[in-house]
Amino acid sequence: MLDLQCELLHVHSSPGASVPLFANWREVCWSLVPWTIETPAPSLPHLLLASPQLSGKWFYIASASRNAGYKHSAKTYQAAFFYFDPSHKEDTIQLRAYSTIGNQCVYKSALLNVHRKEGTLSIHENGREQFAYVWLTKDPRTFMFAYFLDDKQNMGLSFYGDRPEVTPEQMSEFHEAIGCIDIDKSEIMYTDEKKDQCGLLEKQHEEERKEKQEEA
Repeated sequence: MLDLQCELLHVHSSPGASVPLFANWREVCWSLVPWTIETPAPSLPHLLLASPQLSGKWFYIASASRNAGYKHSAKTYQAAFFYFDPSHKEDTIQLRAYSTIGNQCVYKSALLNVHRKEGTLSIHENGREQFAYVWLTKDPRTFMFAYFLDDKQNMGLSFYGDRPEVTPEQMSEFHEAIGCIDIDKSEIMYTDEKKDQCGLLEKQHEEERKEKQEEA
């Protein structure tokens, strides 16, 4: 199924380009979305804000990358989940992330910027802006982020689901995508929901939010 998408990616990505040719990458992402005649496809930048596929709670399932720094960081994550709360007026997404690292819960709240023209999301970290392309899958219960698509030495993918465990069919699409950028399945790093240490903090935050809503 991904043969044509891989061909598009390898033919249209310029190794020396400073910015990936996203018009062509959009074709790759778009061909994975099961739009029908009854539900015609909107533009991708609009989808980044409007689609329920990017709203709500998500679990970090797995990732694979050629970037040494990213691989080192990914190895420290035992489990992770996060919430996306899009703002349609401001082209932003509020991120609330819960990560288990070293058997401890690490919480982070940040604002993601939505770049409509490029169809990307970005976050300011460590003094610079980092970008990710959204790879929408056939199954609306999963999606992927793609990184450094113009750099074969650093490109990578991360995989997310609305549950801590995905089905074999869902995982197979991630495996196919990894093959599309020539990364072997043996390089994939997986999380383990059983090691999550953030349940209590998440519950505390939810109770605090409910109290604020009742007071408002």
